[in-house]
Amino acid sequence: MKVLVIGSGGREHTLVWKIHQSPKVSKIYCAPGNAGTLRIAENIDIMADDINALATFAEGEGINLTVVGPELPLTLGIVDEFERRGLKIFGPNKKAAEIEASKVFTKDLLKRYDIPTGRYSIFDSAGDAKRYIKEIGVPIVVKADGLAAGKGVIVCHEEKEAIKAIDSIMEEKVFGGAGDRVLIEEFLEGEEASFMVFTDGKNILPMVSSQDHKAIYDGDKGPNTGGMGAYSPAPVITPDICREIMDRVMTPAIKGMAAEGRPYKGVLYAGLMISNGSPVVLEFNARFGDPEAQPILIRMESDIIPVIEAVIDGNIDKTDIKWREEPSVCVVMVSKGYPGSYQKGNRIEGLEDVERIEGVEIFHAGTRLSQGNIATDGGRVLGVTATGIDIKEAIGKAYEAVSMIRWDGVYYRKDIGRKALFVMGSA
Repeated sequence: MKVLVIGSGGREHTLVWKIHQSPKVSKIYCAPGNAGTLRIAENIDIMADDINALATFAEGEGINLTVVGPELPLTLGIVDEFERRGLKIFGPNKKAAEIEASKVFTKDLLKRYDIPTGRYSIFDSAGDAKRYIKEIGVPIVVKADGLAAGKGVIVCHEEKEAIKAIDSIMEEKVFGGAGDRVLIEEFLEGEEASFMVFTDGKNILPMVSSQDHKAIYDGDKGPNTGGMGAYSPAPVITPDICREIMDRVMTPAIKGMAAEGRPYKGVLYAGLMISNGSPVVLEFNARFGDPEAQPILIRMESDIIPVIEAVIDGNIDKTDIKWREEPSVCVVMVSKGYPGSYQKGNRIEGLEDVERIEGVEIFHAGTRLSQGNIATDGGRVLGVTATGIDIKEAIGKAYEAVSMIRWDGVYYRKDIGRKALFVMGSA
């Protein structure tokens, strides 16, 4: 089987790594890929949003299965185009991917199907949004409606922060057209967690839980990023809460999408706040989380290809997944300045030393091969992922590996996984 993976980040390297383990797969292509995917796949110089070129390549190479990593091509309708050409592809179509493309769509969907979420108001005028903020006060959360690479959510504890957020999103257009509308939501107290499922549009197969670290600085301080690290499982998602997520969030969401004429097939990601012992939906994403994919897929013992095929064929109810018991941790190493401006092209050293540590995998995100060396080529550069007999050992191994990797301007959080230690009483 020939497989094409679309994307160039840490999630896509992780997918290539996992797919490479399948005995059903003979050849993997990655478009456009990075310096990590290059080791186990053939990188193809086609950007992830060049849908026509990707479909033409898949036709020409006789690709048996395409797996879409990032959200942008999904929201642009890559699944629709591949299916129109009779090509097998994994992911939701354009109408279904609106669950990530528009936060307004998602909030209205949640309301219609009585899925727990925070109170919200929608604005397409900066003046109206500012007047509303002055009226209701803070803390609040300001969100750009459209895609913003995980950075379009701003938690505001002071009124001036909220006003600045409106100016940035709606007037300065820091997220482009994604900021034509904003949501202003109530601020929810609790513990965040990520919950992903495979679904064929009717049946649902849950993955193990995880928890992301969005903020750039230790202690969840500073602006949001695409994700600074993650671990699995998330102790905050107990068996009872897991059942509640399936019953009150995932099942009604999948049924609701089908009822709306938008049957959803692929991975559905729920960003949750566990508040007062119950899940509240913060957002939905139409694909694997990044960096959550790294600690989750490293724990996946089963072959991923039959699972993907079952999603496409509509019989995931006949499939099961075996998971490793060992917890896992991913620490994301970034370029100085991220999530703002940063320098590219810095040589990365120490990767060969890390390969000697058992139970550690380095998933590349923003990297490229430059004159025979691996160099930085993005904000999030590497996802150092480790497993251990317990969460404490996994954290220790991940940071041991991180300490061996160097480049000019490297930065990473020092507290990834610490919340799990406190919950489990082993800090």
